Amino acid sequence: MKIVSWNVNGLRSVMQKGFGEWVKKIDADIVCLQETKIDEELLLRQDKPKGYYLFANSAQKKGYSGVLIYTRVQPQSVVTRIGWDRFDTEGRMVELKYQNFILTNLYLPHGGRFKENLEYKLQTYERLMELFKMNPENRILLGDFNVAHQEIDLERPKQNKNNIMFTSNERKQLDRVTELGFVDTFRKFYSEGGNYTWWPYIAQARQRNLGWRIDYCFVSRNLIERVKGAFILKQVVGSDHCPVGVTIEL
Repeated sequence: MKIVSWNVNGLRSVMQKGFGEWVKKIDADIVCLQETKIDEELLLRQDKPKGYYLFANSAQKKGYSGVLIYTRVQPQSVVTRIGWDRFDTEGRMVELKYQNFILTNLYLPHGGRFKENLEYKLQTYERLMELFKMNPENRILLGDFNVAHQEIDLERPKQNKNNIMFTSNERKQLDRVTELGFVDTFRKFYSEGGNYTWWPYIAQARQRNLGWRIDYCFVSRNLIERVKGAFILKQVVGSDHCPVGVTIEL
């Protein structure tokens, strides 16, 4: 099974840049998108990739946040809420429950350039980890986590050690993810630096590879031996992020 995740920074925008053809070419069983920025009424007017079911969670605020999943395999149930109003109205999660695994597509808060929403971001991690630790096995967590975990995960760690997405408190949240037993699938196969998933829209950052790895696919420890490959598709353009994913036997 191939699973792909991509923060598209606007679904309608990437649809004008060959998104439909990309979905056909990538031939994934499950495609998870973040930051779709489209409400459900408009979403239903868009062309859905042939052969996929669609499950989405849009923000109440127009043009903001939003996640969706295209899947060839119909799930047993779908969850989009955790019981916290602020999070639940921002369209930040869609979770599919299958017979032998649970897949959670996440778009975690950024925290704000001036850290004005950092506390909200940390609270979001706290609440999600409380949920996941109640049932930590047979889980796949993927999406935009808006944190570079280690120094190897961004090009200029020393210059950014006090900046949003790389503060010690944010990095500790990804420590907690791994302490719960989740494994960073990309790091299972690749230990070198220079592999990033997001680049700022300034100073030709993408061309110079001045990036950050903030998009992840974690699996619970009991699934890690089923993961046969992990990848970052940095050649795919259309957003300030690029897709990531795994191949896994499920």
